[in-house]
Amino acid sequence: MKLSGLSRQITLSMMKIGIGSALITTFGSFFFYYLWDKYWPNYIPSDNYITPSWPEWIWIALTCIIVILLAVSLAIKLSQRILEPLSAVAEGMRKIAEGDLHFRANVGDRSLGEAALLVDDFNLLAEKLQRMTEDHAFWNAAIAHELRTPVTILRGRLQGLAEGVFTPDKTQFTKLLVQIEGLSRLIEDLRVISLMNSDELRINIKETNLAKEIKLLTDLSVNMLHEANQYVELNLTTQPVFCDPTRIRQALLAILENASKYALPGAIRITTQLKDGFCYLSVEDSGPGISLELIPHIFTAFRSAKDNPQSGSGLGLAVVAAIATAHKGTVSCRISKKGGTIIELGWPTNS
Repeated sequence: MKLSGLSRQITLSMMKIGIGSALITTFGSFFFYYLWDKYWPNYIPSDNYITPSWPEWIWIALTCIIVILLAVSLAIKLSQRILEPLSAVAEGMRKIAEGDLHFRANVGDRSLGEAALLVDDFNLLAEKLQRMTEDHAFWNAAIAHELRTPVTILRGRLQGLAEGVFTPDKTQFTKLLVQIEGLSRLIEDLRVISLMNSDELRINIKETNLAKEIKLLTDLSVNMLHEANQYVELNLTTQPVFCDPTRIRQALLAILENASKYALPGAIRITTQLKDGFCYLSVEDSGPGISLELIPHIFTAFRSAKDNPQSGSGLGLAVVAAIATAHKGTVSCRISKKGGTIIELGWPTNS
């Protein structure tokens, strides 16, 4: 049977105790009778003398004491080596339970493999717990911040209407409707990301005329893009593909909203193509592009809000990534040859 590190250490220690005891008893007895025969020959009993003499009793007692001391010494040393990492983990658990998420267990002796691995696993768990707690706190603060703005605007408008400050006309109700729609999209984005993080985001895959769905969405987004002095150029394949059209429209809308906020006036080029069993949907704006160090993080929720408080919620592109993942696909961001930003979704056509 193959022994693990800790089992091997315990086994070897017990073997040392047994072998040491046997060696001390055997060779010690030879040495004792050698000295007795050499220096006290007159005290050696006759052959028919069975009862141990007092020197033999003394030697037996000394042998037992030496063996016991040796065993106790080795047992104490071994137990200290075993208990050191366990005590460190126990202390770490108490510290974390008290709220000190920065505490990490430390052990100097790493010769006991399982014990050292236990400490490493505990530190990894503590690190993940700390990161999750910090992310949770940041998410709460970011969500509260994003919800506060539309709610405050709605409250102010409604209060103004109630007090007669604003005239209850079509313009005022349109402004209220815009804020409510923005609030609804924010709540839906949060729901999608939450479902994705819990692996519960469900999609309805079916054969879809993707070109028709994209044209429908771009027609509805004309006013939003017009306000940013932008327009859409389409290069779409007409071949049907398998996807969840509602979710793909949601992802495309998030990309277009992002472009309307941060891209320069000009063309927004939307392209679809089928290649190697995948459908690719790409959106290219007219610049100014995203800095290279931010590209790996733009699909992380609230990342843009953390890096730049004026950049909005930072949820839109995280939703795009969640929808791509739900389609068992991928999403990427790169800089085009013209200096703009290209965001591309790809998913299997035979989903």
